[in-house]
Amino acid sequence: MERSKTALLSTNKLLLIAGTGWLFDAMDVGLLSFILASLKQDWGLTPSQLGWIGSVNSIGMAVGAFLFGIYADKKGRKSAFLFTLLMFSIASGLSAFAWGLGSLLVLRFFIGMGLGGELPVASTLVSESVEPEVRGRIVVLLESFWAVGWILAALIAYFLIPLPAVGWRGAMILCAIPAFYALYLRFNLPDSQTYQHQNSYAQKEPVIKKIQSLLSNSFRRQTIMLWIVWFCVVFSYYGMFLWLPSVMMLKGFDMVKSFGYILMMTLAQLPGYFTVAWLIERVGRKWVLIAYLLGTLISAYLFGIADSINQLLISGALLSFFNLGAWGAMYAYTPEQYSTNIRATGAGMAASIGRIGGILGPLMVGFLMANQIGVSIIFALFSLSIMVAILAILLLGKETKQTHLC
Repeated sequence: MERSKTALLSTNKLLLIAGTGWLFDAMDVGLLSFILASLKQDWGLTPSQLGWIGSVNSIGMAVGAFLFGIYADKKGRKSAFLFTLLMFSIASGLSAFAWGLGSLLVLRFFIGMGLGGELPVASTLVSESVEPEVRGRIVVLLESFWAVGWILAALIAYFLIPLPAVGWRGAMILCAIPAFYALYLRFNLPDSQTYQHQNSYAQKEPVIKKIQSLLSNSFRRQTIMLWIVWFCVVFSYYGMFLWLPSVMMLKGFDMVKSFGYILMMTLAQLPGYFTVAWLIERVGRKWVLIAYLLGTLISAYLFGIADSINQLLISGALLSFFNLGAWGAMYAYTPEQYSTNIRATGAGMAASIGRIGGILGPLMVGFLMANQIGVSIIFALFSLSIMVAILAILLLGKETKQTHLC
């Protein structure tokens, strides 16, 4: 009994520590969607230029997920987590002083590298550090900190960005706070015991062998499945959510009112995560992920064709509920596909492939909007992307509920 209580306290501490880092990441990504709307007004940027800001962020995330996934298998999960958090927060703070599109794009690349590296490393660390019976739920709860970060971003956007004394630059300075949090983590974040038990082997194994292992007979099926799912989900997420404020403004709402409506939609993310956390150990990863992706598909289509404020709010809230719930299930599902020596590399590679979708999604929206393509058609394309992800899980996915990680 005493041992189980100690284990619970340790799990809760790890969840809080890693989750707070996750929260800061989400706050930055959330603020970016609102900042795009502000930059359109302040700098007079075109939709294509705004699309590049979102896409260069994803280019950095792709590079960071790939490099730091390998780094985490070589040097440890804690080291990679700290380094990526520090990189992201310093670049975020510096971006407040960007003097034009070029300087902002460079800094967004480094922010993306930190973000892209941290997220798969954090989920791998937590997956390896908790008991199989609660692992899925804890990883989904880790993901739920993303919703808290988005809510904070929406609050900052609604109350602070419209103020002349703050604006988007002041909002970006707030994103430098994680640099101080990284110093706290240096002394309080435990590393993965699972990794430490076999780290001498992991460190000696060549990087090229780790990558080859992902496509070996033992792991090829799950690797292909993850790459398809990550690409499609990230493509649709960044294409839809980075453009939400701009889409609301296109539908006739001013900037402040659009930010307020999106804050209301964002609140629906939390019950999305919590319902997945409750279901994932009961129903399993595969079918929960499929169900929430199906909900995302339907909600995206309804949002695209909505023409009244009530329809926009309801379909937008459902989109937030289902899409972010699916992200929670995806993060729980991904590390469980691989053995410990290649787990972070595999999760990082899947996330890296996904970030290619994150590059193309915002660019596609910017291109289509510049060519007067309707919002309904754009969101229908995102629904089609989610359907491809569902088919990949149905045909290639296997259930990993409560399996022991080795």
